[in-house]
Amino acid sequence: MTAPSPGSAAADRNKGPILEVLAGSLPAVGSVLEVASGTGQHVRHFAAALPGVQWQPTEADASRCEELAVRLAGPSAANIAAPRCLDVERGPWPTGEGYDAVLCINMIHIAPWSATAALIAGAREVLSRHGAGLLILYGPYLEDGRHTAPSNAEFDQWLRARDPAWGVRDLAEVTALAAGAGFERQRVERLPANNLCVVFGRAAAQVR
Repeated sequence: MTAPSPGSAAADRNKGPILEVLAGSLPAVGSVLEVASGTGQHVRHFAAALPGVQWQPTEADASRCEELAVRLAGPSAANIAAPRCLDVERGPWPTGEGYDAVLCINMIHIAPWSATAALIAGAREVLSRHGAGLLILYGPYLEDGRHTAPSNAEFDQWLRARDPAWGVRDLAEVTALAAGAGFERQRVERLPANNLCVVFGRAAAQVR
């Protein structure tokens, strides 16, 4: 295997603000399934800061999982499990574990809309019926059909030029999709670089 590519400067910049949201949302003791862990910079940072939470990083295919495992090898926190392969549309989702939260950072705008639907449906299946039941999403969003900054509009154009199925999603549409799967929006935190961290929880009717 070739050496992993350099880490993400954006991940280093946003890991602190995202951690603040996680620290105020996650239980002190629990478990999180991270979808699309990328370079692993986020999960390493979060696990060190929240030692009572067990973290399960994932990537979409075997080669990315292998690269992620290399990145997380060595002096990683003991509360990070070995990476698992998870393609949100194809699975396999780890339905037997029962996580307190599913976390997905910067994925839904670089994937087709069907991946957002699959992410939300999969999260519903893997969340513990007795845990916190959170779905936490981070990235750029439109609000009321409008971009929140010119840079986001430019980024959206760049994404759609690369793949017409990609693009910055409208928060209202994501919220409606989540509601159809039994989630309700609990918090929207405005973070640096015109990104949002959105916390969904199971609707009261879904708690059994």
